[in-house]
Amino acid sequence: MAQSKDLGSEKIPSLLVKQSIPAAIGILVLSIYNLVDTIFVGNFVGSLGIAAVTVTMPISFFISSVGMAIGIGGGSIISRALGQGNKEKANLTFGNMVGMTLTVAAFFVIGSTLFIEEVLLLFGGKGDILQYAVEYFQILLIGIPFLAWGMMANNVIRAEGKPKFAMLVMMIPAVSNIILDAVFIVYLGWGIQGAAWATTISYIFSAVYAFVFFALKKSELNFSRKHFTVDLKIAREILSLGSVTLARQGTISLLILIMNHTLFKHGGEIAIAVYGIISRMIMFSLFPVMGLVQGFVPIAGYNYGAEYWGRVKDVVNKAIKYGVFLSFLIFLSIIIGADTIVKIFSKDTEILRLTPAALRIAFLATPLIAVQLIGAAYFQAIGKAGPALVLSLSKQGFFLIPLVLILPLFFGLDGVWYSFPIADLSSTLVTWIYLRKEINGRLNPLIHLKELKTIGV
Repeated sequence: MAQSKDLGSEKIPSLLVKQSIPAAIGILVLSIYNLVDTIFVGNFVGSLGIAAVTVTMPISFFISSVGMAIGIGGGSIISRALGQGNKEKANLTFGNMVGMTLTVAAFFVIGSTLFIEEVLLLFGGKGDILQYAVEYFQILLIGIPFLAWGMMANNVIRAEGKPKFAMLVMMIPAVSNIILDAVFIVYLGWGIQGAAWATTISYIFSAVYAFVFFALKKSELNFSRKHFTVDLKIAREILSLGSVTLARQGTISLLILIMNHTLFKHGGEIAIAVYGIISRMIMFSLFPVMGLVQGFVPIAGYNYGAEYWGRVKDVVNKAIKYGVFLSFLIFLSIIIGADTIVKIFSKDTEILRLTPAALRIAFLATPLIAVQLIGAAYFQAIGKAGPALVLSLSKQGFFLIPLVLILPLFFGLDGVWYSFPIADLSSTLVTWIYLRKEINGRLNPLIHLKELKTIGV
């Protein structure tokens, strides 16, 4: 079994491949599930079904973000602690992460159950969409705690340098969901409720696998009661770093809320369905870049903790280089194949008319997004919450949300789609400035100092 110390000794290119490919495969399978789920709903429930799933997406996305935030925040501490050889701190961090995740998930489920229609109306469940959204979300709430645990565990496993096991945490729910969609929606004819049950049961499968991973001692961390004692210092650090992810993911949920209201105003239910297809294509097509980012994080964090400054700079440069190349290939694929892609999701004439052009516009700045994603991930990996927060919020919070509110006033529905490339360009520029300042102002002097010490100066 691979050990975390390999993160500080193997060559950077081979490490990036080893860490990124399993992460990319996991994201790919998860993205395929989202696509297939939408295809099933679109073809067997209808455009209102797609709109209902799109409305509930930011809500479930937010709670998964809580698990992800705690997982990434704690994972950063665990990677650096393992790099420093401090396994006790790593174990105590993990125990605190488990308690925080399950507590937040429980409160979320109770609150959403009590105010389900109010929550869905807030997130754009208007008109004929509301009935479908209520049916879907009532069932989905059962799986929310399992989703939060799975997302947290996934990042802990990856922080240990075990990407193949982390990949399975993501693949198991995706594969099982596709199978259950076919059974519940097509064979049993359960409609939107079938889609909800398929998703909920798949979350449970993923959570069980993650629990078994720790319980059977496949992890370097100890799954023991003594480590569940609340440590305020560690909890604050988890929250400080995790708040970066939570703020980013929460901003995405806010963006989708605003997007749904804006789309309904300028294009009705059909515009929300179009965005549902675009959002799933964004997640699906970017899987190689997202896998690269997830593979990059534990390498950067471990080597930073071990003070291998040259390796830290090397992994940043190589990750950006590989990411830009992959992003450019994705851009070409969308520009060339947009019309064919949309036909897979729906036969609705309005969707076929509106979606291809919107899809192409949304992906115009894709070749540059790797810089933004890796730059934000770098500061989070090394424990610098301030820059990480600014860069993580830059695209959705500082640029995309204002653009979505302003541009449709002048360009109508097209203004929503134009917001995406403009936000990508703006946030990439901000990230590049931060990253160059960090490398030139901090890493390069540390590398030079270490070289002087090595030769005895």
